[in-house]
Amino acid sequence: MTQPRLSRRAALSLLAAPAVTTFAPAARAQDAYPSRPVSMIVPWAPGGSTDILARVLAEPLRLAFGQPFVVENRSGASGNIGSSFVARSAPDGQTLLVGSMSTHAMNDALFSNMPFNGAEDFTPVALLAYVLNTMVVHPSVPANTVPEFIAYAKANPGKIAYASAGAGSTNHLCAAMFAQMAGLDMVHVPYRGGAPATLDTVAGQTQLFFSAGTQTLEHVNNGRLKLLAVTEEKRSALLPDVPTVGESLPGFEMAVWYGALGPKGMAPALTNRLNAEMNKALMLPDVKGKMASIGVEVVNETPAAFAERLRLDAAKWHKVIRDLGIDKTDA
Repeated sequence: MTQPRLSRRAALSLLAAPAVTTFAPAARAQDAYPSRPVSMIVPWAPGGSTDILARVLAEPLRLAFGQPFVVENRSGASGNIGSSFVARSAPDGQTLLVGSMSTHAMNDALFSNMPFNGAEDFTPVALLAYVLNTMVVHPSVPANTVPEFIAYAKANPGKIAYASAGAGSTNHLCAAMFAQMAGLDMVHVPYRGGAPATLDTVAGQTQLFFSAGTQTLEHVNNGRLKLLAVTEEKRSALLPDVPTVGESLPGFEMAVWYGALGPKGMAPALTNRLNAEMNKALMLPDVKGKMASIGVEVVNETPAAFAERLRLDAAKWHKVIRDLGIDKTDA
């Protein structure tokens, strides 16, 4: 029996049908991200440099992805509440975290009963920025350089008080590490937050403070505090004439970073796409300028480089905290 012949159009339709059935849904699913507004969790109160960075990034990310990136502040427990919320979220990129070195490289060593592991329970997406970290003293301290301060502190054991935002804060760890490496006897005065610690140093109640430039540089510019050094490994492009502590105390370094992370298990393709758009946004002149104005230097790195930085910092600060004898507290 002679089979009926198919028209050219019908034959082409049959040949095309399997390709549409097999591949179109996958393409549509990939192109759908994000399918709704993306939550960017900041585990700190509004108004801080982490919060400002997240909000500056939100608009270029909205333009790149076609959906709002909504900043949500979930503060408390030294950043653990907001970070824990993201760790428990689905790894679909709809919930991201703008976290910091303290939440992911320090808190595991500082708190017992942690609800997450900072280095293992997240997908590193992008290292966003470093916040300029400063060493400042009250103007009454007769020292204008780090070596002069060390000499003065050694001549006055137990008479210099340093402020911090609380036990285990980056301020505390920085000063305690400095005292240990320089062989100094100083008094720790913990406060409930960075603002009162700054104000009491300005008032002369405490003499030494290690803190972000966002809290100190205004007072330095007004003559209420003296800037001796920055704590990063290299001099900052924002303050190229200011030495590092490590130039006088070899091996001393604290670089405080901010990064974007997602829940553990995010797809590499999605992670790389988010990384590329965040890096592009960070290089926009208005974004760089806005962050530089508050002492934050943006960076551009891959997810793999960020993951390595996180791993190394977690190992480093666990050892430092143990060596300093800082006890864990309840999370």
